[in-house]
Amino acid sequence: MGGMLIREIARADDLHLVAATDRADSPHIGQDAGEMAGVGSNGVVLDVDPARLFTDADVVIDFTAPEASLQHAALAAETGTAMVIGTTGLTPDQEELLRQAAKKTAIVYCANTSVGVTLLTQLVEQVAAKLTTGWDIEILETHHHHKVDAPSGTALALGKAAARGRQVDLDSVADMVRKGQTGARTVGNIGFAVLRGGDVAGEHSVIFYGESERVEITHRANDRVIFARGALRATRFAATAAPGFYDMHDVLKD
Repeated sequence: MGGMLIREIARADDLHLVAATDRADSPHIGQDAGEMAGVGSNGVVLDVDPARLFTDADVVIDFTAPEASLQHAALAAETGTAMVIGTTGLTPDQEELLRQAAKKTAIVYCANTSVGVTLLTQLVEQVAAKLTTGWDIEILETHHHHKVDAPSGTALALGKAAARGRQVDLDSVADMVRKGQTGARTVGNIGFAVLRGGDVAGEHSVIFYGESERVEITHRANDRVIFARGALRATRFAATAAPGFYDMHDVLKD
């Protein structure tokens, strides 16, 4: 994702890369970020210290891990630097810490920065509100075999959208695990199924099962570059936004 962001920034007339960081154990530390991304030298050396991100940049884009994202959000609050966070796997408590940081700066937090997925969640909420009695909801997601969290953050966001449409709390109706003698499906539950394999960038389907019919809404990511492009759209939004906790729906309204 870092390489894709660097390449997309290099193609943009209104964006300029000023700093880049990675994990301390990354083999790319000390290398030119542009050369690493295949766009030629840009004079930005990949570093391990995030402090420079928040002193040199107007907006910091974060695709890391939950613990690192929280550390970065704390720096954003201290410096007033806007952030776009695409990290997944955060707990509700960790998300609350982001909300607290967003009181002092603009933070766009989204499990999926794809514009298509953002529109998908809107459609799911609308359909779930209409297809209620007699309709079962199942969410199927597929990702590459390197992904470490399951269900994906996007699948959970789709589940929350469906739950909002039905005016229920997802935690009370989510069915994450089916194994053994489970008995009949609980009416009103929202089921999740997870597939992992190969190099799949991301596929998400929300299926509404009714009697003698079903409705399927699907988004397939053919290339992960869509997440980089969406993140840069969010970056442009965050650069001028007032302090607050935003998501991609807010970005698309702009």
